[in-house]
Amino acid sequence: MKPELAKLVNKAKELYDDLGLKSVQAWKAAVPGRKAIGYMPIYVPRELIHAAGMLPVGIVGGGDRLEIIRGDAYFQSYICHIPRSTIELALSHRLDALDGMLFPSICDVIRNLSGMWAMLFPDRYVHYVDVPQNYEAGVGGVYWHREIEILREDLSRLGGRPISDDDLRQSISVYNENRKALRDLYEVRSRKPWFFPISEMYLMLRAGNLLPVEEHTALLRAYLNEAPLEDGRFEQDESRVVLVGMFCEQPPLGLLATIERAGCWVVDDDLLLGMRWLMGDVSAVGDPLQSLTEAFLTKSATTASRYLPEGHRGRWLVDSVRRNRAEGVIFCAPSFCDPALLEQPMLIAALERESIAHTQFKYSEDTGQFAVIREQAGTFSDSIRLWSEP
Repeated sequence: MKPELAKLVNKAKELYDDLGLKSVQAWKAAVPGRKAIGYMPIYVPRELIHAAGMLPVGIVGGGDRLEIIRGDAYFQSYICHIPRSTIELALSHRLDALDGMLFPSICDVIRNLSGMWAMLFPDRYVHYVDVPQNYEAGVGGVYWHREIEILREDLSRLGGRPISDDDLRQSISVYNENRKALRDLYEVRSRKPWFFPISEMYLMLRAGNLLPVEEHTALLRAYLNEAPLEDGRFEQDESRVVLVGMFCEQPPLGLLATIERAGCWVVDDDLLLGMRWLMGDVSAVGDPLQSLTEAFLTKSATTASRYLPEGHRGRWLVDSVRRNRAEGVIFCAPSFCDPALLEQPMLIAALERESIAHTQFKYSEDTGQFAVIREQAGTFSDSIRLWSEP
């Protein structure tokens, strides 16, 4: 790997391995008085945290690098893995750099985790971000505007200064640049996936959990420029697939690499979906809270945790397959993830109506053996290449 590209990938890998939030500690130490606010997947209005002068920090569990000892005592064995490892991170003092935590309304498990957090850490700020399910401006819009207004007031008190409209408009502009860089990366990856391996691209996304947004945008732009220059990256006879089901608990890095080694170019995915939740720019003029509200109502990504009217499930996935010229879909969902696994039959039905090939398997964030997944993904890729209509 060429030195410049290796430098970018190594930096992202170091952040991926930073379970103790050393980079966040360094950011806080650089300017005394700085604060950091953690957030669980999927969507929170990070612009508000940034406008308060604080660092938004994405928390996605401990992955396959953390032994869970105390965390298993807090949750039943029949739920997903991410809350147990997140509790373990906190109880082992790896999250001590955080001055507060936000818990978006993904599912009942995350709701319960927010309550546990409030009891375990009564001296830290905790807020459950209850997003609307009704997307009508006069109902969900009014509700969401009030919710983010409350969050703005809370963060102002925590930060010791008011968040002005100008502060928030500036933060919206900064995050628009980040969203644009992510859209550019996904667009060029869809066209030429051999330049942007999924395991490498995921590290670039994941870096945004810890880096200040301005630094993350610069990292993405540098990667966009350097990856196509790497020797040995050329188009191969691989199957183009859409990978879905990972919007909350994230898969191990090795699992993503395994899917690619099995002969699949991933041309779209829902990894770390919160970073790309708003599928377009937010207006940076006028009332910034109203701009954030309207963007949420009209530009939100579609996923299992979002309400959709009857008959609309699956349309977004079919559209992604068509838009990205994919040949099949791989459902890769965490074990016991109620939103993903309850939605999956409806998505499969939509794919089958369109005669789109698909396969499915489950994982846990601490999965360590990938032989079966590689065989299944490889067989799926081979079947697409052998039996698809020319």
